[in-house]
Amino acid sequence: MSETRHQHASLPVNLAQKASLIEQQWSPRVVAEMNDYQIKVVRIEGEFIWHSHPETDEAFLVLEGILRIDLPEGCVHVNAGELYVVPRGVEHRTAAQGEAKLMMIEPRGILNTGHEGGEKTAQNDVWI
Repeated sequence: MSETRHQHASLPVNLAQKASLIEQQWSPRVVAEMNDYQIKVVRIEGEFIWHSHPETDEAFLVLEGILRIDLPEGCVHVNAGELYVVPRGVEHRTAAQGEAKLMMIEPRGILNTGHEGGEKTAQNDVWI
């Protein structure tokens, strides 16, 4: 682990402050690591693409706003302070009417678009 990452891990992380530093929506940024998992913050608005992560679950904690997660059987609304875990392999699409700020927990190296790829694929392992 690099010295910069080690320093981040030894100090409390202000999630709201970190999210406010993100300039571009749909661009998750790493704020901490735990074992092989990364804790990321992201700003979103509008709809993302349908995708899945066959190899892992994906956890979303809403910091601000309301997250909508579209699933094959319907949708789930997740409010600020609430957590939702999308099980591995389940196709889903995240969305927010108005801006939402989220914390995500997922294994290091997981692409935000799963195996779908495309123009909304964010660069991995970018720290803020």
